[in-house]
Amino acid sequence: MPTLQDAVKSLYEKTVVEKAATSTLRLQTLAEYCIDQLAKRGLEGAKADQDLPGGARPKNWDVVWFHNGKHRLAISLKSLLKNLGGTVPNRVDDLIGEVTNLQMHSPEVVTGYLMLFDTSQDTVDTKHGSTWCDVLTRRLESLSGRGMPAWGTGMVEAARVVRVDFSKGPKIVTSEKEVQKFFDTLVAEVLARNPGVKKR
Repeated sequence: MPTLQDAVKSLYEKTVVEKAATSTLRLQTLAEYCIDQLAKRGLEGAKADQDLPGGARPKNWDVVWFHNGKHRLAISLKSLLKNLGGTVPNRVDDLIGEVTNLQMHSPEVVTGYLMLFDTSQDTVDTKHGSTWCDVLTRRLESLSGRGMPAWGTGMVEAARVVRVDFSKGPKIVTSEKEVQKFFDTLVAEVLARNPGVKKR
């Protein structure tokens, strides 16, 4: 099964080598990695590229796990590689809009955001006094931690910025241990809300 390094390498090849930054396949290996990580924690059978109902309209989610015919976990995957000053605020707005739409229809669903961020393109934002990657990380932290009994709309159960450096190849900066915590948190929330699912 694909590793995190495989996923980062695939993104690098699509966006840097092939210069196909808008390719719909650029995060396919990352989705496969997520599906494998969920299976290792007992949530087998997750699917990629699924349309889910929302309060306003159906929306596509990158990885979805179903139980008894209903979506119980949805993960959104993003890559932030260029124009970070404009992309970071937009991605935060996207998160709030996407999860709110989903939660309006299914408030009990567990949601996660996993973002690959190319630090070789990062700059310091004078307004915030830190890099855009740090700005994004702080904002995601403020929107994370959604859980019982206070299911805040517009928040996610877990989010993780995976720092990569594409200046000399597909290098991962963030430790995989930190990424593992992302999946641990999501699965723990799914199990807490779905007592019929046996913990592996």
